[in-house]
Amino acid sequence: MDVADTNLVGPEAGACDAHDDADLFSYFGDNAPETGDAGTAVSTKVSLTRAGTWRDRYDEWKHSVEDRLAAIDLAPDLASNIGSRRWFRGFGTMVGLAAVALAFWPDMSPLEARPAMKIDAAAHDELRSQMIMPLALGADSGRRMSPTPEVIPLTSAPERPQIELVSTLAEGDSFQSMLRRAGLSSSDVSRVSELVSGAMPLSEIDAGTQMDIILGRREADGAPRPLDELSFRARFDLELAITRESGALALERNIIRVDETPLRIRGTVGDSLYRSMRAAGAPASAVQDYIKAIDEQIDMDREVRSTDEFDMIISYRRAATGERQAGKLLYAGVDRGGTSKTQLMRWGEDGRFYEASGVGEQRGGLVAPVPGPISSRFGMRRHPILGYRRMHSGMDFRARHGTPIVAVTDGRVTSAGRAGGCGNAVKLDHGGNLSTRYCHMSRMSVSRGQNVRRGQVIGYVGSTGLSTGPHLHYEMYRGGRAINPASVKFVTRAQLSGEELKKFRAALGRLKTVEPGLALKDLTPTSEEVEAPLREIEKLDSVKEVE
Repeated sequence: MDVADTNLVGPEAGACDAHDDADLFSYFGDNAPETGDAGTAVSTKVSLTRAGTWRDRYDEWKHSVEDRLAAIDLAPDLASNIGSRRWFRGFGTMVGLAAVALAFWPDMSPLEARPAMKIDAAAHDELRSQMIMPLALGADSGRRMSPTPEVIPLTSAPERPQIELVSTLAEGDSFQSMLRRAGLSSSDVSRVSELVSGAMPLSEIDAGTQMDIILGRREADGAPRPLDELSFRARFDLELAITRESGALALERNIIRVDETPLRIRGTVGDSLYRSMRAAGAPASAVQDYIKAIDEQIDMDREVRSTDEFDMIISYRRAATGERQAGKLLYAGVDRGGTSKTQLMRWGEDGRFYEASGVGEQRGGLVAPVPGPISSRFGMRRHPILGYRRMHSGMDFRARHGTPIVAVTDGRVTSAGRAGGCGNAVKLDHGGNLSTRYCHMSRMSVSRGQNVRRGQVIGYVGSTGLSTGPHLHYEMYRGGRAINPASVKFVTRAQLSGEELKKFRAALGRLKTVEPGLALKDLTPTSEEVEAPLREIEKLDSVKEVE
C-alpha cells in the first residue's frame, strides 16, 4: 500500500498539510490493514510521532539532563543511611567543597596604604586655615591670610588681664581641692580656707555649691594667677565674698534676712489625696510624710472621705534675695465640716507625731524584718547541717544576699558581732523584758549601744555561721527565753503629761494660727535692702514702695 493512500486516525490527521516538512509519519509494517468487502481499510491504527521546534527539542534535552543529575544525587542527606556508599560519596562531596572554600580563603595581610601626599609650607598653611577646632581654646576657624614676611613675631603672647570662672564643690570633695583645681596658688588656698573657716565650718558647705572666682594677672611667667575675688552662698542666710585689697585677701560677710514663717496648705481630699495635695503646691516629700503620719494614726481607707479637707503645715524659709526652702512636716490634720477630726503635730527630739490630746502615734502589728517568704517556722525540726532533730528557736526568712534587714520595732542594740553558729548577729532590747536577734548577716550597719527606730536598717542578709545559703534567722526572747515571734504583736504609744503636755498644746495653738499661703508671699524689702535709684524720678517711686 502506498503511503499517500493511508488513512490517518487521530487529531494529527488534519494537521499533515500544515507541517509537510516537519512531521514524520510511521506507516504500517508487516501487518497490513485488512480490507472489507467494500475495499475500505478496517484497521486504521497509525502511530504519529511529531518532531517539535527547536524550543521543544531544548526542553526535551533539559528535562533529560535534569533527570540524570537527579539520579546522581550530589548532596545526599548525611543524617540517613550512615556508612553506605551513598553516604561516603556525600561525605566526600562535603570535604571537597570545604577544601575548595579553604583554597579561596582571602589573605589577611594588611593592605598597602597609599603614601602620604607631600605638601609644602604654603599648602600646609592653606589646609590649617580650613580646620575646625574649639574657639574657646584659642583656635582659628575659616579661611584666613597667611602671615607675610612683614609680620614681626612677638617674643611672648599677651595674656588676659583676668579670668572669670565658676567652680562647683562636688560630692565627697574638699574645699581646698576644689580651689586648687580652679587654679589658685597654695598660699591663696591656705588663706581662703582660713578666712572661710573663721566664718563657718568648711564641712557645713553643701555639695553642689557654686563659687564665682576671678583670677588676676600673673606676676611672672609660669607663676599661678593670684586670686582677685571669690564669692559664694555659704548658707541660706549667709553669703561670703573674698576680695584682694592692697595685696591682701579680706573676707566680707553678707547676712541675708530670712523669714521662717511656716507654710500652711489646705484643700479638699477629692478622689486622690496625693494628687490633691500636689495640685495645691505641697512638696512631694511633705506629702509622703503627711500620708505616713495620718495612716499610722487612723485607717485612711475608711475614715477619710473625699469631702474632707486636708490641713498641713511645713517648715519654710524665705530669703530676702528671693530664694525659698521647704523643710519637714510640722502638722498634719484632717477636717470634716469645719471641725478638726485628726490633729497631729511633730514634737520632741525624736520627731514623733502626737495628737492634740498628747497621745503619740500608735503603731501595731509585726513588721517583717525582710521582704521574703518564711522558709522555716518556730518549733522542732531536722537541722539541715547537723542532721538531727532539735528545737528551731526562731523563724527563717528566705531572701537574697544583701537584702536590707530592718528592726521590727524601736529598741536599743545590746550586741552586734560574731555569735558562733549564728554568724554575724545583732540583738535588740525593746523594753518590757522583750528582745530580738537577727542572725547570719553579711554585714551589720549598727553598733552596740545605738538606739534604732522601727523599720530602720540594721544589717544585710548573708550566710555566715551554720547556714546552707543566704537567709535571715530571726529570734525573739521574753525574759531570756525563746518564744514564737509570730505570736507577738507590737503596739507602741507615747503619752505626754504634766508640763510637757501644756507646752505641746500651747505650741499646737500657735502653729494653727498660721494663715494658709502666707509664706508664699515675697518679703517686703527694708530700707537697707533697697538700692539707691540712679535718677531723680526713680527716687519718688522707691519712697512709695518703702512706705
